[in-house]
Amino acid sequence: MSVRIDDLDRKILIELQSDGGQSLDDIARSVGSSKTPVWNRIRKMRERGVIRQQTYLLDAEALGFEACFFVLIRTSEHDAGWQKLFLKALQDRPEVQEAHRLAGDIDYILKVRVANARAYDIFYQALISEVKVHNVTALLSMEEIKSTTMLPL
Repeated sequence: MSVRIDDLDRKILIELQSDGGQSLDDIARSVGSSKTPVWNRIRKMRERGVIRQQTYLLDAEALGFEACFFVLIRTSEHDAGWQKLFLKALQDRPEVQEAHRLAGDIDYILKVRVANARAYDIFYQALISEVKVHNVTALLSMEEIKSTTMLPL
């Protein structure tokens, strides 16, 4: 169910998405309002679940995570027990930045960030030792062309 937001909420969200570390004064100035109404709107959007969390984006390469793999997984298992085990294995691995269940020939796609190919192989070996998968294809990203967390408000 989507939540209704007005133009001022939208402006506030755009500011927060572009730089969540801005001061309340800076956000209020950017959106043409004062601090108290902006704070009240942010608080209400948090309460309604529009704003889930405040976080900082880190530079993966600067921290030594130079390899990004997209991992395509096919499974012949679709029962609840297998799925629970698989989801736990993904949740327990910080290398998995994203995981999606898909429609079509591929069952799941993972975005895995690691230091290098050797680190990916360690991740892969650990994953397949915990859960049975039918087929795994790893695609190494040669260049990140666009990456954003900003929603098109």
